[in-house]
Amino acid sequence: MRYFISVFTLSVVLLTGCSTSKKAVKTNGQTVPVSSLKFLDEYVIAHDLRLQNTWVGGLSGIDYDAAENKYFIICDERSATSAARFYTAAIDINNYKIDSVRFLSVETLKNAQNDTFPALKILPEHAADPESIRYNKKTKTLVWSSEGDKAIRSNRMVYQNPWIYEMDLKGRFKDSFLIPANLHMYVGDSGARENDVLEGLSFSPDYRHLWASMEGAIHEDGPLASATYANAPVRFTRFDVKTKKAMGQYGYLLDAIAAEPIPNTAFSVNGIPEILNIGENRFLVLERSFSTGVENCVIKIYLADFSKATDVSTTKSLYQNTTYTPATKKLLFNFNSLERYIDNVEGITLGPLLPNGHRSLILVADNNFNIKEKQQVFLFEIIP
Repeated sequence: MRYFISVFTLSVVLLTGCSTSKKAVKTNGQTVPVSSLKFLDEYVIAHDLRLQNTWVGGLSGIDYDAAENKYFIICDERSATSAARFYTAAIDINNYKIDSVRFLSVETLKNAQNDTFPALKILPEHAADPESIRYNKKTKTLVWSSEGDKAIRSNRMVYQNPWIYEMDLKGRFKDSFLIPANLHMYVGDSGARENDVLEGLSFSPDYRHLWASMEGAIHEDGPLASATYANAPVRFTRFDVKTKKAMGQYGYLLDAIAAEPIPNTAFSVNGIPEILNIGENRFLVLERSFSTGVENCVIKIYLADFSKATDVSTTKSLYQNTTYTPATKKLLFNFNSLERYIDNVEGITLGPLLPNGHRSLILVADNNFNIKEKQQVFLFEIIP
């Protein structure tokens, strides 16, 4: 999700049925043990950085290729200054600190016709809204998500369904995943909400499954989180990587928004910008709360366990039918504890091993191409 308000200013066919399957999630894979997270360093990327005639900003998703020691980072710009794109980068870590972040190359994202995506203001029905990117080391391909659209654009209403595409390392389209019908865009108050759609992606460690998370609740699952409403249900969808079809959906309950906006009628939100599967149905889940008039975003990292979560694929409303079992969640880290300015953190990935043998964790913030915001990169140590 992008915010057009600076954080420094005040600025239908659904999956049918109402019964809840009691079959829990089952996947195989290696677990990354996590007992706690230790903050190590922050690095700020220059606002005016350019690479190959593109403006480096809007960094919304990141993933690590350990074999090549490089990162894939997606930009969420909707072809405004340059065509929708992703970058490769190197993050140099020395003595538990980030020495530098070097952007190495840029590739444009391609549609199913292998053309670049048009600008939102020119052809909104066919524009992309990139959010997450993940690397499949077995196939040496990438997947990425677009949130779709449901808004008035160029004086006309646009309904565009979200998507998850597979592409090669040059951005060329290879295949697409079949998005469940209850996550599509529809006329009226049904299906996905505008800008609350497919923000998070993560492969299982064995690459047999791809998980996708919504940022916020679909209409049928009740109201969005607010400062006075916690436990808004968000759907995680598990896909079979080979067939590209959904295998199940599972609920996760959001925190309330961290603070009332100023004024209290202004924009505020809490949602999930990204997820990271660490094996055995466990995830690191980012929750990001933003309130107009409050300087910081409130970023929390939760450890969520879906081992006993029940499949809600056929449950029309998680608001009206609460007999399902959601994921459990445990707070690992609240960025407020750093007592520094924190921007719109949207990306998370495992990084390389640290000198002590522990895994590193890398997070990136989306600066919305706003000079008043910071393009931050955070380095953490995972304590097993």
